[in-house]
Amino acid sequence: MDEISKRSLDLHYALKGKIEVVSRKHVESREDLSLLYTPGVAQPCREIAEDDSKSFELTRRSNLVAVITDGSAILGLGDIGPAAGMPVMEGKCALFKEFGDVDAFPLCVDTQDVDKLVETIHLISKSFGGINLEDIAAPRCFEVERRLKELCDIPVFHDDQHGTAIVVAAALLNAVKVTGKEMGRLKIVINGAGAAGIAIGKLLLKMGFGNVVLCDIQGILCEGDEGMNAGQEEISRISNRNHEHGTLADALKGADAFVGVSRPGLVTPEMVASMNHGIVFPMANPIPEIMPDEALCAGAAVVGTGRSDFPNQINNVLVFPGIFKGALMVRAADITEGMKIRAAKALAALVSDDQLTPQFIIPSVLDKSVAEAVARAVAQEAREQGIARA
Repeated sequence: MDEISKRSLDLHYALKGKIEVVSRKHVESREDLSLLYTPGVAQPCREIAEDDSKSFELTRRSNLVAVITDGSAILGLGDIGPAAGMPVMEGKCALFKEFGDVDAFPLCVDTQDVDKLVETIHLISKSFGGINLEDIAAPRCFEVERRLKELCDIPVFHDDQHGTAIVVAAALLNAVKVTGKEMGRLKIVINGAGAAGIAIGKLLLKMGFGNVVLCDIQGILCEGDEGMNAGQEEISRISNRNHEHGTLADALKGADAFVGVSRPGLVTPEMVASMNHGIVFPMANPIPEIMPDEALCAGAAVVGTGRSDFPNQINNVLVFPGIFKGALMVRAADITEGMKIRAAKALAALVSDDQLTPQFIIPSVLDKSVAEAVARAVAQEAREQGIARA
């Protein structure tokens, strides 16, 4: 066990949980008891019974997100089950509060049956202002999110997909600027065609970066290939517009950018050297697809990873607190593609042209002003789209 793992384990034993429920009003008298509970509490109940939307004004629902997993794809550990996923869900809730002042509650559901999972989440959705799906394996996660978005009248957001896509898009916007590359003419290779890779590909295409080529363990994905799941088939119809075939090494020849959401050590210095003054985002954790120093020595123009001990940490914590803060602020019913794009642009804009360097293309994950900036952008987009309800 390395030092950081040991210290983390010791801390978790000491804390016995990273979050707790705190009352917003202390009960210090009989009057407090009468107002907060019986008999006074009956009146807000009556108000909500007459108008369901009053629950957002009379309870904490307006600032409460459920962080939900089935334990099937926990933080690089895989299918370790819902109970073992609880430390990650608690950590996510702590980050919601710390960076966005959004209350969040962890829920670990003991089923991987799509119907049961969807039904369970839908049935408890009236307690929350938003649903953050977390660490649910692909391709099941696509179906769970799609069905919940149809059923629920609150935002449903799978952070592994869309949070990752937004932060990558923001970093890439600034990397394009600092390298002088041209939007719309880029060839971007994504390695890892799971939930995150597919979502990144869709968003980059939607934002007009250029041609996106996805690879998985079998190599380049191309429309018409056999063995793809539904999510891969869908993106194959809009990506790889030159219908390339071959390996990851083949895909990277002449590529402008690489995004890795796969496994350690899959990219060699020779692959980076074959790129076109490449932007390299090897984001596998804890060990990236190629180490930053190797990529830079091989000719990479900009490098970003998921790690905090290298420049340009590309991490979802820059996104999800602000996304939900903004959506909750205006009681948006959904988190739309437009809101995601607006969030990515707002995040990128926090690094000014004067500050922009190959070593600084994305704000620090510890910058607590980020969530507020992202929230304002998301809320404004919701208003402009006409989906704000407050």
